[in-house]
Amino acid sequence: MSARPPLTLLIHSCAALVAAVSLAVTHRAGLEERPTALAFGLLVTVGELTRWTGARVREAAPLGAAGAMAYALLGEDAGQPTHHGVTQVVAVVLAASLIGSVPHIACGRGPVLDHLARRVLTVGFAAVCFQPLYNRGAFGAWRGPGYALLLLALLALTALCDAVLAAALAHSRTRWPFGPLLRDELHALLGIGSAVCATGAVMALAVAVVGLWALPVFSLPLLLTQLSFRRYAAVRTTYRQTITSLARATEIAGYTPAGHARRVAALSRAVGRDLGLTRPELTVLEYAALMHDIGQLSLVDPVPAGATAVLPTAEQRRIALLGGAVVRQTGVDPAVAVVVERQADPYREQPLAARIVRAVNAYEEKARDAGPGGPLTALEELRLATAGDYAPEVVESLARVLARDCLTLPAAG
Repeated sequence: MSARPPLTLLIHSCAALVAAVSLAVTHRAGLEERPTALAFGLLVTVGELTRWTGARVREAAPLGAAGAMAYALLGEDAGQPTHHGVTQVVAVVLAASLIGSVPHIACGRGPVLDHLARRVLTVGFAAVCFQPLYNRGAFGAWRGPGYALLLLALLALTALCDAVLAAALAHSRTRWPFGPLLRDELHALLGIGSAVCATGAVMALAVAVVGLWALPVFSLPLLLTQLSFRRYAAVRTTYRQTITSLARATEIAGYTPAGHARRVAALSRAVGRDLGLTRPELTVLEYAALMHDIGQLSLVDPVPAGATAVLPTAEQRRIALLGGAVVRQTGVDPAVAVVVERQADPYREQPLAARIVRAVNAYEEKARDAGPGGPLTALEELRLATAGDYAPEVVESLARVLARDCLTLPAAG
């Protein structure tokens, strides 16, 4: 088992320290307002049990997150002031999250430690910002819309903190650039993240007025939102499977080696990540890489091993244009067709996605049958051809990606 990266270890250690202190203090002092703690703990547990692990959405347990944030920002219960503090909030949320995560841990689904660390630190952050000041009466003058806006502001600040933690953990685990990861996390806040913040604020305000019966009522909209996200992801999964099946047509027909399109797509996505492409741009890049050879179906005689990189430029362009025409007929995003049909253009005229597909495809073809030294030889050939055929920044990004896969690479130049 490899050691965890330093940044991941630091975040996990901070979360473990906060959790240990909170559990110890709560165990010693006892629970305040036990029915309230039990109700919110049950809500967080249900949210964790229904956590979604199969979709590419930022918040996998929106109901659990909303319940945890609402408890952290709870000041009254049916008009009566509450007295739970920061440590009790963290202890209750942690215990509920652990109980709800048991089935996921047993099935080995998802980075549970990352998820728990983010939950502990973000809930602790929200509670520290609200509970001490509320218990001292600092928010006594905040009434009506002003109080609601205060809760929303604190939730937005907490969501920003969670986005930074999520990006930092992803950067530490994958070594992808931190900036694009944070940008994706912030962009995701406009989706399910905004629903979580709004629901958390509404829950805290509703419980303050009508009591704990508000929790099941205001949980329903978020559960329906989560269900719609599941259906959306199922459609996206089916869509991607259809594209993958189309990409395999050249392999089944014997025009390209088995697995070539999948290897090019995986490596292209890694290079796109390294170059800072956004999530929608990465999706277009991946689909284009999967279908980049589909134009070869127009050839009477297959190219040996499907190696189009060695063909004359005019023939490469003809195959690329035919491939783009096929992609347009499938109903796929037109941006994918543009990348496919322009992969044989001079790289200075290509969009970045086409530059990536062209360089990665050439690397895969050159390295495939070159023996043990194939990757190094192929990469050096690409570097020598950056004057006219391949974008230098893409080739160097490819070198960085391969280096992270533990290959020994020659120095640039």
